[in-house]
Amino acid sequence: MDIRKIILVVFSLALVFRLAESFDYHESDLASEESMWDLYERWRSHHRVAHEPKEKQRRFNVFKENLKLVHKVNQMDKPYKLKLNKFADMTHHEFMSIRTSKVSHYRMLRGPRRQTEFSHAKTDTLPPSVDWRKKGAVTNIKDQGQCGSCWAFSTVVAVEGINKIKTGELVNLSEQELVDCDKDNEGCNGGLMEQAFEFIKDSDGLTTETNYPYKAKDDPCDSSKLRNGPVVLIDGYEMVPEKDEKALMRAVANQPVSIAIDAGGRDFKFYSEGVYTGDCGTELNHGVAVVGYGSTIDGKKYWIVKNSWGEDWGENGYIRLERDIDAEEGLCGLTLEASYPIKLNSNNNKKGSSSSSSFKRRDEL
Repeated sequence: MDIRKIILVVFSLALVFRLAESFDYHESDLASEESMWDLYERWRSHHRVAHEPKEKQRRFNVFKENLKLVHKVNQMDKPYKLKLNKFADMTHHEFMSIRTSKVSHYRMLRGPRRQTEFSHAKTDTLPPSVDWRKKGAVTNIKDQGQCGSCWAFSTVVAVEGINKIKTGELVNLSEQELVDCDKDNEGCNGGLMEQAFEFIKDSDGLTTETNYPYKAKDDPCDSSKLRNGPVVLIDGYEMVPEKDEKALMRAVANQPVSIAIDAGGRDFKFYSEGVYTGDCGTELNHGVAVVGYGSTIDGKKYWIVKNSWGEDWGENGYIRLERDIDAEEGLCGLTLEASYPIKLNSNNNKKGSSSSSSFKRRDEL
């Protein structure tokens, strides 16, 4: 088989897999109750969703309303599109209760943000675009499941990023250790990235995903996985000055940054592609991470945000949020709760160690 035929076969297979992964609808699917039922059955088959007969009718009613929303928005001249994703037969209340976290609630409980140094303030020359994925500092997209642990995923993105920058190694770290062991946060009931950074600093590091895999539920802290697993250390954290997108740009130019947003907009959960400019407030309820920024060809500025709802949400798990808007809190409040870890050297060991290993085991600390 010559090279042209090989390329054609590979391209065809890629197209088939892409079509298999996607789920779309057509105008004709909205023509009648019957056609919408057929569409719902296809959606259920695609997402492998099963319901009892009585529940199935209720879920179809929810699906129908969400379908109308998605279709209505997609007919508008917006810079983003929506799709019927895996959340399409969930009510908005159900979705918010299992996929977000009351960040604002925990901020009130913990008191005002700490005032810290902002070492990236000295970054004067900012590149027009940054993408830490292209620099190998971002791991694969993950899925928090039906657990309000977004704060742990947000924290881990930032720690994985700074560890790669300082050591040259991209290590996939454990969100479950934070969920189970960080008692200053509330596991699947939510928490703050700030507290999680403090936990990692004080507990001699964070172990790997392989060593302490994610379960999407609260479990007792498994000390056996902490005694002799490999760990990544940090030396502390800093808060990005709030209500300042330029300050956030300075931070993101240097490393991935944990942020909190208001993910309560009804368009947000069905986001598919483009630069999101949808309605959202500043009631922070979801932890994510900024891993870059840039602009479209026509000049619309955006943040590259890594989410934790799986690869089948958004742009392969990411969303581009509009940047440099006429509101100091930023779109969806993204400047209000930004923070990042500090790692002073390339050794994942206790401060002052001369070890050259890029990351250590807890039993060696």
